[in-house]
Amino acid sequence: MPLARILAGTSSVLTTLTLSGCSLVWSCTDTTAERGEAGVRVQVVDTDGRPSGVTAEVLGWRREPHPQVPAEGDQVHFDIRFQGVDGEWNGPVVDVCAVDEKRVVLGCQQVYAQETFGHLGKRTGDSWLHVEHPERTAEVLLIPNDQSDHDGRTCDQDMKDGGGVHPPDTPSPGDQL
Repeated sequence: MPLARILAGTSSVLTTLTLSGCSLVWSCTDTTAERGEAGVRVQVVDTDGRPSGVTAEVLGWRREPHPQVPAEGDQVHFDIRFQGVDGEWNGPVVDVCAVDEKRVVLGCQQVYAQETFGHLGKRTGDSWLHVEHPERTAEVLLIPNDQSDHDGRTCDQDMKDGGGVHPPDTPSPGDQL
């Protein structure tokens, strides 16, 4: 088959794909939202930085042994409240972090509003943060970025449906808030 005929056939296929709305190159992009300002009480925001109508608040915290593993010594036990949570909505998901006096992260975990209890838009609960040096904890802070609606697929994983704005990663020990 002559080279000119092959090139003409390839050109026809590409033209047909382009005109039909298909493309061989997907315009998939991954971006990461900026981490919101951590605080004891935060307005939960989506990945675009828009308020969700939900606030999350650390009601208190203390160092004490976990009742199921008291031999491990003190851990950070905290109380949390979500306000404005719709009964049908499973979100939000926020990061809760124990920090030292310079706001350096000692440990974090995600907390889901559905893990808390209550009604009429107020939900409260408690949880434990396992940190290597609980005695260095000066404060327990929330990071307002909601992660409940993000499916996590990236362009590398799914070129067609992945991508978009991703919530920031949960902070690691040593990160500054």
